[in-house]
Amino acid sequence: MLFKQLEDILSFEAGDKTILKEVLHSKNEDVTLPYSLAHAYLEKGKDSLPHVLKNSDELYLFTSGEGLIILDDQQRAVKKGSVVLVPKGTNQYVKNTGNERLTFFCIVSPPWKADEEEISE
Repeated sequence: MLFKQLEDILSFEAGDKTILKEVLHSKNEDVTLPYSLAHAYLEKGKDSLPHVLKNSDELYLFTSGEGLIILDDQQRAVKKGSVVLVPKGTNQYVKNTGNERLTFFCIVSPPWKADEEEISE
């Protein structure tokens, strides 16, 4: 059994400027998975940098706060319970437009790799 407590996982600033915790990733665990799972947040008034995952699809599940997700030339309001699928090759970023931290889980398939992410600022 693999068990983790989110509060025990170290945070770091990702290349797109979100604050991130790698929850599950084959490079960190003795598991083979077809995806990686991260927990991320943006503080009030913050945005992630526009970026593209060249070879992976990404699924966002928003757990608190309010914001916008921008995919190429489309945008949608997001809040707790919003789920957004981002196809590979899509220019994407998230904005926190609310009055509290915007939190979300990211599922990336195949698992996220730094060399497959391009910041497109």
